This record gives sequence, C-alpha cells and structure tokens, in this order.
Amino acid sequence: MLKVLEVKTKKQLKRFIDFPYELYAGNPYWIPPLRADEISTLRWDKNPAFAYCQARYWLVYKDNQLAGRIAGIINHEAIEKWGQKYARFGWFDFIDDLGVMKLLLQQVESWAQKNGLSGIQGPMGFCDLDKEGMLIDGFDEMGTFTTIYNYDYYPKFMEMLGYTKDVDWYEYIMEVPDKLGDDIIKIAEVVKDKNKLRTITFTKSKQILPYAKAIFDLINQTYRDLYNVVPLSDEQVEFFTKQYFSVVNPDFINIVLDENDRLAAFSIGFPSLAETLQKTKGKLLPLGFIRILRALKVNNSVDMLLIAVRPDLQGKGVNSLLMKAMTEACWKNGVKVAHLNPQLEDNRKVRSQWKRFTGQQNKKRRCYYKDFEEQYQNIDQKTVGR
Repeated sequence: MLKVLEVKTKKQLKRFIDFPYELYAGNPYWIPPLRADEISTLRWDKNPAFAYCQARYWLVYKDNQLAGRIAGIINHEAIEKWGQKYARFGWFDFIDDLGVMKLLLQQVESWAQKNGLSGIQGPMGFCDLDKEGMLIDGFDEMGTFTTIYNYDYYPKFMEMLGYTKDVDWYEYIMEVPDKLGDDIIKIAEVVKDKNKLRTITFTKSKQILPYAKAIFDLINQTYRDLYNVVPLSDEQVEFFTKQYFSVVNPDFINIVLDENDRLAAFSIGFPSLAETLQKTKGKLLPLGFIRILRALKVNNSVDMLLIAVRPDLQGKGVNSLLMKAMTEACWKNGVKVAHLNPQLEDNRKVRSQWKRFTGQQNKKRRCYYKDFEEQYQNIDQKTVGR
C-alpha cells in the first residue's frame, strides 16, 4: 500500500533530508551531502532562490515505511528566459519499486499542470550551482560532493515512464602530470605577456573574499547560454560566498587579472571530501568539521568545480595560465588525481581544453523531461492507429 505525504513541518523536512542516508547506507560510491547545506538550500527562509522560485516536497510511504522523496520546483526566471513552461524535479530518491517512482513523479506532474505548465524536467535544483543530472553511467565510480549519485534502476524506470533525454553531461578523471608539457608552459608565457595578464594565488581563504563578487559576475556572464542557466542574484552570490569561500584551500583558487586589475579568468578546485563525508555521514558535529578541515589540507585528489574566461579573452589560450597554476597547486599539495565537474555534451570548448592531459570519461548523467502536450499527442496517435 502506497501513501503520499506532503512535507509541511520541520520534522517532515528532516525526514525528507535523512531518507537518502538510509537508502544508500553501505553504498561505497554515494557521497553524503552536508546536512547543513541541505537545510539551507531547501528552506524558503534560508535560500534566496525562493525570491523567484516556488517549491513543494513530497514523501511516499510503502506499507508504512518511507520509500521515496521528491522536490518540485518552479523557477519563474528560467521559464521567462528559456520560454519552456516546465517545472523541475529534484532531490529524487526511491527504493527499487516502479510504483513508488511513478507516484512521486505524479505529484510534480499534477502540481505543474495545476500551475498552467506544460511539462517537467530534471533532476535539477533551484539554480545551476545546485546538483543536477541523473547518473546513467558510472555507477561503480566514486561520486563527488557536488554531484548526484543514484542506483542503476533510476534511469531504467525513467524510460519506462516515458521520460526523454533533454541533455547529457560528461565527467572525467584526470591524472596530475609529473611535469607540464613544454607547449602549455610556452603558451602560458606568451599569453601572459601578450595580453598583459598576471596570475594571483592566495595563502588564506579570507584573501579571496574581495574577488568573490567579480567571480560570480563572470559566472553569470560566461555561463548564461548554458543549459537552463539563470543569473545569480546578489543575495545568491552572498549565500554561496558564505557557504563555500569561507572553507576552501586557497591553493586551489586561481585568479587571472588584466592590466587594469579586472578579473580575466578564474578556476576553482576543492580537495575531495568524498571519503570524509562518508565517514561523517554529512554531519559537522561533533568531529565532522575538524575532519573536513583536515581533508582540505591533506588530500591526494581534487574536484575541479568551476572555470571561466572572460568572453573577450576566450580562444586566446588564457586557460593555459589556469591549468599551469592548478597543476602547480596539485604538486604542492601532493594531489595525484583530478575529478572534473560535469560538462555539457555540447560544450566542446570546455571539454577540449583537457586534451593535453591523461585521463578518461568515467561518468555520464542526464536531465530528462516529459512534455504533457507531446504525451497527449502520442496517445491520440496510438488511438487513431487502432
């Protein structure tokens, strides 16, 4: 017997957040999110994205046992910018039961239709810096703290329920070279001199804060044409600055400035928190915070999160400066492996910049969609065919 419960109270929200810790208990590839981050993101009184988003959350119980969860999100700015009247679904987890999954998706579908929308898509979050994309390949690869992990029955069920691919992302694992190629070093020097650029490195995290606003401005500028991206508001910039920039290893934040001290490019890496978060189960207390601080300083792998080059400097080899700085940071910290954040399949500029390094694609994830009008048309065509 299946039962739906909409999340209305803080206690129910805690149950919503706790569910995947039960579902993936003992799974060696799932990385628990920080529970504090989940609360900050999902609560309307904490996440500034609620200024332009609506959200509702549901739980499904099977025989009185929690069996699944889902979030429904309406991002009004994305609808206005991209012209697709779709709701989003995210925070989507469920037991190996097609009926449970179907009932969860039906909650978002029904809610979207009641709000005059024509379809739903996901998994996605409130904004592009939230986790997105269902894992469809690489189920036996270690995840990262910025990506979704799910069991292999998830995508199988999606297709069974008539959901279609909207877009794919690729992930790569790269070896940190013992030495940089002469071509990268030469390009970096030529680009630096020709464009009057300089690379800034940091020794303390607080030194990065004066550049945070410029970094997010460049994100808004360079990521604006990527899949379903909407600009981050000033309030969101402040939110993410406090959430992440206060606890970073400054060695892995690289800034390139032009002759007028304007931000030209940046790259952000984060020492892997995968094993640490597994040990702490996403909790900061009593020892989680200490272990995270240690992982930021002593680690053999790094997650490459973000990289951007100002539009007027793109295609001029500026990324070679970032790669040189990041590689040197890896040497300094004893890092041997880099995990690249998901990269859109059609974003060839970003994907091609790693061709000089040794590595391989190890994961693939997908955003699915269902258009209600297309669905009804297909049903009508099948009926006519009979």
